Amino acid sequence: MGLLGILVGLGLLVCLAFRGWSVLLLAPLCALVAAAFGGEPLLANWTQTFMGSAAVFLAQFFPIFLLGALFGKLMDDSGAVAAVASFITRCVGEGRVILAVVLAGALVTYGGVSLFVAFFVIVPMAQSLFRAADIPRRLVPAAVILGTSTFTMSALPGTPSIQNAIPMPFFGTTPFAAPGLGVVASIIMLGVGLWWLLRAENVARRAGEGYGEEPPATSEAAVDDELLRERATTAREFDPAELRHGHQSDAKVPTFSAILPLVVVVAVNLVMSLFVLPRLDFSFLAEQQWGNTSLSAVAGVWSVVVALAAAIVAVILCNWTRLPALRQTMDAGANASVLPAVSVASLVGFGAVIASLPAFGMVRDWVLQIEGGPLVSLAVATNLLAALTGSASGGLTIALDALGGTYMDLAAEAGIDPGLLHRVAVIGSGTLDILPHNGAVVSLLAICGLTHRDSYLDIVMVGIVSSIIALATVIAIGTMVGSF
Repeated sequence: MGLLGILVGLGLLVCLAFRGWSVLLLAPLCALVAAAFGGEPLLANWTQTFMGSAAVFLAQFFPIFLLGALFGKLMDDSGAVAAVASFITRCVGEGRVILAVVLAGALVTYGGVSLFVAFFVIVPMAQSLFRAADIPRRLVPAAVILGTSTFTMSALPGTPSIQNAIPMPFFGTTPFAAPGLGVVASIIMLGVGLWWLLRAENVARRAGEGYGEEPPATSEAAVDDELLRERATTAREFDPAELRHGHQSDAKVPTFSAILPLVVVVAVNLVMSLFVLPRLDFSFLAEQQWGNTSLSAVAGVWSVVVALAAAIVAVILCNWTRLPALRQTMDAGANASVLPAVSVASLVGFGAVIASLPAFGMVRDWVLQIEGGPLVSLAVATNLLAALTGSASGGLTIALDALGGTYMDLAAEAGIDPGLLHRVAVIGSGTLDILPHNGAVVSLLAICGLTHRDSYLDIVMVGIVSSIIALATVIAIGTMVGSF
């Protein structure tokens, strides 16, 4: 009955979440359903196990949600995101439209701009470029996904994405874990994705397929769609409803002022991770008042937090005159972080209840017995849970909460670098999360005025297939030569 309860709880969560029910309600309800099947105490599971795990997640990662959303909103309202996209287009040339869209999305998201902020800026630019080049508009979502939701989310060393931050407390790693393997994975994702998109463009041109019928204005409708909002807030770290709050500048942003904050994110993250924090004495963290922790458990999160804070200061100083409603913009950015953070924390609480049930031992044993060693089983676990929840961050945290300590023990026995575990876990969480029910996919299609039938095959090729090839390559290289 216990295993049946786990399956019923997961099934309810997936089905009702896809229909737009709030995860804040679904996660505790489905967790209690699973606990009831197993004959476990309900109130204790809710207030102690569920809420305890959710609270720990918020304590660890809410600063990243908060500063990431705030930075994204400041960049959007100042006009810096649009300026960066225009700069990339000019550099690449309008003859390489697909490459321009992919690189524009990659630059802003690797620089710390929230995904949904990037969507609402990059999509209109992409539609304009695709229209001028007469490339089918059905390829726009795949180009945007490739640039914003693949290698810059899970593979590039130092990316400030929440997915790259989640494994750090579990494995004692930094945002730059396994940097060489991350670069290899990024090249594969970008190469496979661009190959597919350019091939699709050539096939369409030979068939005489043009841009297609102009879609109606969909951005405002997507912002106001409550169903999309519920799905979106479990997928990434920004509440789309806050995009309409604040005040967007109409003034032109100098390229330097637009790009500098993105450079600050990467540079400060690197300096803090590799040079500053390792050289300071944080032995006091072992004291009771600081949680009996260690620098390795918090250094990664601290690096990202300091990097985002420095970038926020930089974007304000560089664009002071282009932020006429600074308080409103900052309020909107702060508010945009709350629902995504609590939604993902609720998924984490659900996972904690499931992992505490006696029947979960069978699931754990099955995962750990997968042939291929710890790296393969870790990749399968993160893929499976990200697919079920439709959330890379939620699935990744559930997997590591339940099995992170076990994988660290297995890695120590096998001589596997924790940085390699980190990179495999993050890339694994960013593959099958892009299934049809993923909030980012649903929202992007709505913004583009397209359907799954129009564009989902191309999204699968650039978002899932390219990531699986990269993941398999990282596991193979890591198994043969180790982490680098």
